[in-house]
Amino acid sequence: MCPRTKEQNELIRMQRSEQILDAAARTYFRTGGSFDIRDVAREAEIGYGTVYHYYPNRHLLIEDVLASGFERCEQALAEWANIYGGDQDERQMLTYCKSLLRLWESDARAYLVYKMAAEHYAGLPERDRHSTKRRFMERLYTPLQSFAQREDDSVDHMLAVLVGCCGLHYYAGTSELDVDRIAKLAMHAITKES
Repeated sequence: MCPRTKEQNELIRMQRSEQILDAAARTYFRTGGSFDIRDVAREAEIGYGTVYHYYPNRHLLIEDVLASGFERCEQALAEWANIYGGDQDERQMLTYCKSLLRLWESDARAYLVYKMAAEHYAGLPERDRHSTKRRFMERLYTPLQSFAQREDDSVDHMLAVLVGCCGLHYYAGTSELDVDRIAKLAMHAITKES
């Protein structure tokens, strides 16, 4: 048997890291945010020592979960903005709500960014809370508010509907989101229709 190449080792390391990050996000929802490295190892179905090798404490793990979640959310917003440019209307906002829900449904890390934002990142250590809130506001919230052409709290209400309904998927274990229905509910919040 030949030893692995440097590239093969790097690929294995990246795959293992992704596995751990996904498991940590799922564990966050299963435990309500109070978990330890052993819980993540159990969820990932790998040894405690393996997880500990990559992440010696849960704060570093949550930091990386959020960092990758932010990247995915920022990419989704940028792609949507590139498609629709400066001509947003209610149909484009509805499309964005649907794409955000689909992203969250398939990616617990991306959902965690918005879920924790709704909680003002209270689960983070005090030293990280401010910078994480600022990143959320600057890179996700303010651009969305600008695209929605709203300066009132309607974007807050729209996101609250999306986050709350998607939470049912993660916390209650519902199998699939009714993306169309939830997106329409969120649009009612932004357009203030009854």
